[in-house]
Amino acid sequence: MRGFARIVSASVVILGLLSSGAEAQDSKSAGVAKQLAAALEEAKLDSIAAKDPANPDVFVAALYFAGSQLLVVSAKYSVPPLMQEKLAKKEYREVYIDLTSASVPESKIFVQDLGADGLKAKRGENEPYDIYEPAGKPFAFDSDWKKAKISEDEYMKVFGDADERYAEMLSTLLAHLKKPS
Repeated sequence: MRGFARIVSASVVILGLLSSGAEAQDSKSAGVAKQLAAALEEAKLDSIAAKDPANPDVFVAALYFAGSQLLVVSAKYSVPPLMQEKLAKKEYREVYIDLTSASVPESKIFVQDLGADGLKAKRGENEPYDIYEPAGKPFAFDSDWKKAKISEDEYMKVFGDADERYAEMLSTLLAHLKKPS
């Protein structure tokens, strides 16, 4: 009987490890969000901004509320030299404010990452959910694709695309933060 109990116990541990690994793989942004949050805390910063290396007139910025959320924006700015000047002065909060309020609207992507733990496709009952907002069209990852009037497959496709773009945005900010001054 003890041998059976050991097998069951070992099986439970293995299944737990496999399921937690599968959940982590569901979100590309989860690991990067946690790394960025830790790096911001270590640097004692509540904001960060950078130029998007893949898009010449696009900038990325984030506000971090320790342990609770990351607000991240990516957008084109109509006067890139002004944004470059603010970046050079490390005026990250000002860059964030400008991108959220005075950027080119159709280029703007805004992410509300509640928990500062990356986008999650599905949340448990009574848990906060993340919002991805491309070009002023918010999409809530609240596990309610019926409310959004789409299928679960379409919901997961939107999530996959949003998560990939968000991971890129976070990676840009993390690389800038880790770059020697």
